[in-house]
Amino acid sequence: MTEVLFYHLEHQPLERVIPVLLEKTLERGWTAVVEAGSPERAQALDTALWTYRDESFLPHGLAGQPTDPLQPVLITTASDNPNGANVRFFVDRAVPRDIAGYDRVVYLFSGHDPEAVAEARVAWKALSTPGNAVTYWQQEAGGRWVKKA
Repeated sequence: MTEVLFYHLEHQPLERVIPVLLEKTLERGWTAVVEAGSPERAQALDTALWTYRDESFLPHGLAGQPTDPLQPVLITTASDNPNGANVRFFVDRAVPRDIAGYDRVVYLFSGHDPEAVAEARVAWKALSTPGNAVTYWQQEAGGRWVKKA
């Protein structure tokens, strides 16, 4: 069974939310692949993960290198899984195509972008199938996540 989590970003941007989620993923001993909607956003996420906090380091790489299979977190625009990740993140309007083989799928979308919200609804319907445990999390003003569905 694949656990599918939808995160509705309203009070913090992706660049503040995803590092925390990736740290929690690595703490569980899992690896992750982050699929971004464009090469520009993949590059921006790579930069953000290098600089998001002075006192920590989040090991990751940008796809397309010989070391891709060794990366604990790999940022890509492709639908493959070169690092054998347990968790797949879809960000910046990347569209889930195949989630088979993942323990967890995390779909993050901006509540300030009507098109992203509409796409999230389509993804919710597509991923709400037998064999998937789908939940919806909404962010409160203080940054806390509340399970809504």
